[in-house]
Amino acid sequence: MALRKANAYSKRKVTAYTRTSKKKNLSYIKTIPPQKIVKFSMGKEKMFRLGKLPHQLSLVTTENVQVRHNALEACRQFINKKLDKGLSGQFYFRVIPYPHHIQRENKMLTGAGSDRMQTGMQLSFGKAVGKSAILKKNSPIFFVAVPNEKAVVLARKMFKQIKSKLPCTSRVIYSKK
Repeated sequence: MALRKANAYSKRKVTAYTRTSKKKNLSYIKTIPPQKIVKFSMGKEKMFRLGKLPHQLSLVTTENVQVRHNALEACRQFINKKLDKGLSGQFYFRVIPYPHHIQRENKMLTGAGSDRMQTGMQLSFGKAVGKSAILKKNSPIFFVAVPNEKAVVLARKMFKQIKSKLPCTSRVIYSKK
């Protein structure tokens, strides 16, 4: 089954739902969806710690938003592939938010006569369909550290390309250490 549009979840004001219990019969959500983000840190972390990657860029949200784990993973794959190709291992890249919030969906029937079959809509709880990270305004999403000015241009270009994959408006913050 296809995913719902991101706007079904992204701009809603929510309280984080992460409740699970060690005893399965006490838990509302019986199964937690698996994490889609494979890696959170990529590149040469040692070079970053030694200070050989002085140019640092962060992609930051400009509004409160929920970002689904599949959107974060799509952006991560794109950025990692471009950085690996363009800088050949001379970078450090990190995905900052961790998706904890469990999203639920009450599935609906569609088609002729479905209004007579469907019942139980009042205060329906729904089934777990995915995870998302709840981000506040000005919280970072991605972090990239690169060695030189030429690489900064490449990183800015990549951040501009992934903005369409994210459900929020964002900006790039640059700093040099």
